Formats: sequence, structure tokens, C-alpha cells
Amino acid sequence: MSLSQSLFESLILGIIEGLTEFIPVSSTAHLLLAKHFFGLDKPATYFVLIQLGAILAIVAVYFARLGTLIRDAIAGKGYAWRFACAVALACLPAVLAGILARDFIQQVIYETPVVICVTLLIGGIVLLIVDRLPLRQVYTDIYDYPLRLAFIIGLFQMLALIPGVSRSGATVVGAMLFGADKRSAAEFTFMVALPIMAGAFGYDLYKSRDLIDLNLGVDIAIGFVASFIVGLLVVRHLLAFVSKHGFAPFAWWRIIVGGGGLVALIALG
Repeated sequence: MSLSQSLFESLILGIIEGLTEFIPVSSTAHLLLAKHFFGLDKPATYFVLIQLGAILAIVAVYFARLGTLIRDAIAGKGYAWRFACAVALACLPAVLAGILARDFIQQVIYETPVVICVTLLIGGIVLLIVDRLPLRQVYTDIYDYPLRLAFIIGLFQMLALIPGVSRSGATVVGAMLFGADKRSAAEFTFMVALPIMAGAFGYDLYKSRDLIDLNLGVDIAIGFVASFIVGLLVVRHLLAFVSKHGFAPFAWWRIIVGGGGLVALIALG
């Protein structure tokens, strides 16, 4: 593969990562299906490491708010510490499961596109059903989420280790089923994403440190920049979109991609 082709692939994959990371369609599924159907030559660790751009997109948009939270936590304000504990509880199940199952997920499930397509399809149907349910909205502010709800969301998020489930999708479904409104459920995914994705990035970087050479490093850098720029736009506008349209558009997209992927896999034999 030529250098220009490799860099172009990295650019496209970075754009896909930025577009899909924070919406409930599974960025990992889209990246892996793109790799499979278009024969892209990227190792599994690449898809984890370019998420750094998406992490920094959240930091950029929520910089002032995160700064206020840290300041208030240092000042000993109860809401800040309670929220920090809620985020930690929401992250804990996925972190533990991710460490234990990392090799199996990346070496087996990542290489099984039929599983990815099926989870995309089923997840889309579930999201469509939950989006239309007349659920009682008890919590509309992420700072009011009780620790019990945060832990339940964490259990749902653990399912997102399977490509196609979607971290944000699992978080949103778990939050809405147990009393959160759509907007706050989407916003909570941003906050939970920071430690989860930063941890996954750091852990995978450490585990794959011997595999990263100059060429792969350049590819990762290109993907990182693209995912940051596109992710920035998504984070800035997603909450307003969800408030107006709900999650149904994303559910239908999952169904189209998952169903289309299965048809393509069958056709290709």
C-alpha cells in the first residue's frame, strides 16, 4: 500500500470515528465494517487509539464546565463529589469487563463481521422501541442522577464491549429505562465517555506499544486529528438534535447498516 493511500484511509476512518462515537450507532462497528468490506489494512489497536481525538473533542466543548466541576470538588462541594462518584460507578463494570475480555473481543469478535451486523440490527430495534415508549422522566439533570442509576447505566454500558452494541446507545437505553429524559441521557454519555475512552486509550497504548512504528504512528495521528474536528461538531450539536428528533433516526440508521451488512455478507459468500 502506498503512503498516500494509507493516509487517506486514516483520514476517512478518523471522520467515521468522529461522526459515530457520540451517537448511538457504534463507532467501532462502523470502523470494523469499513475495514472488512473495503479491505483496509489497519490493526485492531488503531481503532482504539484514534478515539483520543474524540476524547479531546468532549474536553474542548465542556472545558469550562469540567473546570467548574474540578474547582467545586476541590472546594468540597457535595454535588461535585456525588457526580464524580456517579461517573466512576457508571464506568466500573465496563472497565473490569474490558480488561478481562480485551484479547477475546479484539481477536475474535472484531474479526467476526456477522456478529457486528446482528448487534447493529438488534440494537437499532431496541433503541427504536425504547425511544417510543411512554417512559416516566424522573431525572432531567445529570447532576441529580442517583448512584443507583449510575451503576445500572454502567451495567448496560458493559454490553457495549461487543462491537455494534454502542457505548452511547447502551448508556442512553439504560438511563431512559430507569427514569432519565433523552437530553440528559445523551449528555451523561459524554461525561462517562471521558474516563472510559481515556482508560481504553491508555491501556491499549501500553499493551500495543511494541506494535506501533512510525508509519502506524502517523496513521493514528491523522485519524486522531480527523476524529477531533468532526467529533467537535457532533458534540456541539447532538443534544439539540436529540431534544428535537429523539433517537429514532439513529435507530433506523443502525437497522439499515446492520441489515445491509448482513445482505452483503451473504451475497459475498
